[in-house]
Amino acid sequence: MTSLSGGSDHGDSTVERPPLVCARCGTVSEGPQPTWTCSVENGARHYFCDACSRQNLRSIEGRLDSAWW
Repeated sequence: MTSLSGGSDHGDSTVERPPLVCARCGTVSEGPQPTWTCSVENGARHYFCDACSRQNLRSIEGRLDSAWW
């Protein structure tokens, strides 16, 4: 079996990711949030919580090219 350099073959090493923070209201996630919205603006990722995504759904859809809807 081949491993990446510096890695472990035991599978017990976990990569800690920083918590997500909502770019609009500042809510901090507790673990992975599959229902949050991710937006790439000017090459930077911005995450939005469920509540902010719902409140701004029309403006989010309004920015999509017509091919998406």
